[in-house]
Amino acid sequence: MLHLVFERTERKKNEALINKMAYYDPLTRLPNRRMLTDRLAQAMAANKRRGIFGAVMFMDLDRFKHMNDTHGHTAGDLLLIEVGRRIRSCIRETDTVARFGGDEFVLVLSELNADEMLSRDEASIVAEKIRHCLAETFFLKLQEVDKSDNCVVHNGSSSIGVTLFNGHEANELAIFKQADDAMYRAKEGGRNSVRYYYA
Repeated sequence: MLHLVFERTERKKNEALINKMAYYDPLTRLPNRRMLTDRLAQAMAANKRRGIFGAVMFMDLDRFKHMNDTHGHTAGDLLLIEVGRRIRSCIRETDTVARFGGDEFVLVLSELNADEMLSRDEASIVAEKIRHCLAETFFLKLQEVDKSDNCVVHNGSSSIGVTLFNGHEANELAIFKQADDAMYRAKEGGRNSVRYYYA
């Protein structure tokens, strides 16, 4: 009997681990691209039914490669973890922030307003809050091989692209592309800024 209970417990642990690996980024423990796409699809369907807008934001860390090259991948990983934590502190529990890959993060604000301009204003407030939060100095504590602590001080910024959706778009990929295009305009415009996609 104990053997069966142990097997069931182990099976549940293994299922939970597989689920976590399938839907979460192993470094930041944020949702990954697969879960993000699922959440956006749900938000699109809900917003279409309710006649309201949501927003997707693409965020890219400016000069992340330089930081990685200067201080190493361990410092870069710590920065990505802290960035995820800071973004989460700027949003509602109903919103989703995911690591899209590399130093790109994507945020889905699922429920904004029925009015497009008010929705854009709400999304703008969140985007600027995140931009300011990510521009604050990072203190990254590295543990050296000899067990001593080394603190890397990093001042960075982010480029953010924003697009609205109301569930009438072709698919999730079209929305991601709009936000990504807006983010690249923010980078090309000098970084540390927010740009919006206009159809």
